[in-house]
Amino acid sequence: MRFHMDLCVPQWSHYVAIIYPQDPVLRIGSNLTASCWVHPELGVHASSLFWTLNGQQLPSSFYRVLSPTNLSVTLAGLNASKQTSGDNLVCHNHKGHILAGSCLYVGMPPVKPVNLTCWSRNTKDLTCSWAPGEKGETNISTQYKLKYKLRWYGTEKECADYTHTQLYSCSITQDLHLFTPYEIWVEASNQLGWATSDVITLDILDVVTTDPPSGVTVSRVGQLEDQLSVRWEAPPALKDFLFQAKYQIRYRLEDSQDWKVMEDVGNQTSCRLAGLRPGTVYFVQVRCNPVGIYGSRKAGIWSEWSHPTAASTPHSERMMSGSCDSKSSGDSNSTLRRELKQFFGWARKHAYGCSSMSMKLYDQWRVLMQKSHKVRNQVGSPRG
Repeated sequence: MRFHMDLCVPQWSHYVAIIYPQDPVLRIGSNLTASCWVHPELGVHASSLFWTLNGQQLPSSFYRVLSPTNLSVTLAGLNASKQTSGDNLVCHNHKGHILAGSCLYVGMPPVKPVNLTCWSRNTKDLTCSWAPGEKGETNISTQYKLKYKLRWYGTEKECADYTHTQLYSCSITQDLHLFTPYEIWVEASNQLGWATSDVITLDILDVVTTDPPSGVTVSRVGQLEDQLSVRWEAPPALKDFLFQAKYQIRYRLEDSQDWKVMEDVGNQTSCRLAGLRPGTVYFVQVRCNPVGIYGSRKAGIWSEWSHPTAASTPHSERMMSGSCDSKSSGDSNSTLRRELKQFFGWARKHAYGCSSMSMKLYDQWRVLMQKSHKVRNQVGSPRG
């Protein structure tokens, strides 16, 4: 692309000089010839002028004196603008004073936006995000518009709330229709061209996510040193909706960033974590997925994780007593701990996550073990 000079004499008003073309928009790699016209009454000859681009003086070999009042400059193979506000091409007199300036916008037309994804928080809105496509940088100001319409009978509308914290996103917050498919797409445009994303079709009920579960509490399970009990409440906004929630729990050590996730907690609102380290602080989070909301057959979208809740497991009795007697009660405690680990190893193979059945089995098993342990102590004790 090449811009040619308009050789007509400019119409002067209060300007001492004029650059033409003014604020051109060009593709990367284009050539540009620009002209600096100085007012005849200024008494300045064009040969005394010079050009700068972004503050750097351009070589005189780029110049051409076209008349006593007209100096041109030719730029070949323009690079992308360093900022969307444009590159500054400036004409100076021999003392360096600025006579006139022009902004060069050098970039590319947009490419097709990709990865269009939408979700609805508590069915109260519909937020969509996308990526600009390829490297995503056009180097000039590019506008993105989220468009949507009801699939069969709706008129085209444009999303208006682009204040979402995520870049390349917009939220539709009014006149939402449930049980009706939407067609949604993104249009990108700038002064060099336009592009449109693929159209996606969705029902709001199929893309619902919730607020995180509330009221998460983590507490000890008696003096069991390797367990913690976690409880929470269903997301408040969906308590009255016809949906079946499923939950996930993740937890980590206080001094670690590695989370361990319990995938299959199910739809209950409590769980017992086992196999933990004694005397250790754990951080726990819970999230929710609304499955089958209003009868939708598609899986919901996981909520954000709840705020971390901390709790510590009890210290080991052996560690606290400091006893060195291998035949003392510490030995029986060690046996109980070993049997607990055997039970939970069996439970993990025969049950899933935090199923209530496995917890009931455990409680029954623990009572039996304690009775058995008490009987062994009575049998082994000397008679008076």
